Amino acid sequence: MSKARIDQRFADLRKEGRAAFVGYVMAGDPDAATALSILKGLPAAGADLIELGFPFSDPMAEGPPIQRAAQRALAGGMTLKGTLDLVRGFRVVDQTTPLILMGYMNPLVTWGVEAFARDAADAGVDGLIVVDCPPEEAGPLADALDGAGVSLIRLATPTTDDARLKVVVRRTSGFVYYVSVAGVTGVKEADAAVVAPHVERVRKASGLPVAVGFGIKTPERASAIARVADAVVVGSALVDEVAEALQMNEDVTARVLFKVNSLSKAVRSARVGQTTV
Repeated sequence: MSKARIDQRFADLRKEGRAAFVGYVMAGDPDAATALSILKGLPAAGADLIELGFPFSDPMAEGPPIQRAAQRALAGGMTLKGTLDLVRGFRVVDQTTPLILMGYMNPLVTWGVEAFARDAADAGVDGLIVVDCPPEEAGPLADALDGAGVSLIRLATPTTDDARLKVVVRRTSGFVYYVSVAGVTGVKEADAAVVAPHVERVRKASGLPVAVGFGIKTPERASAIARVADAVVVGSALVDEVAEALQMNEDVTARVLFKVNSLSKAVRSARVGQTTV
């Protein structure tokens, strides 16, 4: 079913005339049981799609919040196998919400890309974002994912020119992830006016929905991006809630889902009374 879940979700949202809210959480943060509780609660809290990070010791694209989330998860014993176990646990209660894994190439090479593609599809993964795998080196991974029916989702950035964009979108499916700011996650803020023409350019080049991430932490910012993009991705703001809940000895799941609810409401209402994208 994999790729079909992503395509169906965006088709449904186009009919509704709104953008998707994509919530990013880290597998195993702060522990496996709590991470599964968060995953299971995300759709009801308003997540239309889920990005699940698998922890890696050198997350080069991530700012401090997600770096710390990865460290917490690794310290708790989370692995790539454990990440797929979380996906299986989520699929017990949800067969419709698209779930995309996001991470780095080293663990996939260690697993074996063909075996991982099969195992990920069997677990219920719909797509994969590999931050440090350039298109020129992605052939074996793309072949394996195609064979398993899992979308390879690539990143475009503010520095991706038109010639490079043609290479980036080749063999990309599901959607394109547009990185709204230069730099790592959780540092700068996304500006909808700046992002809008880039989203249109990526959409035209790929023929796919465009999700915008990096630099979106508040309902106001999420609403603004939702008016110009097909999906809004929030990650650092959610893993920050995990850290804050731990520090304050609060219920981690409840705090994260409360944040998701406030952000998703802003995304859902962003285009009310406006022409759809």
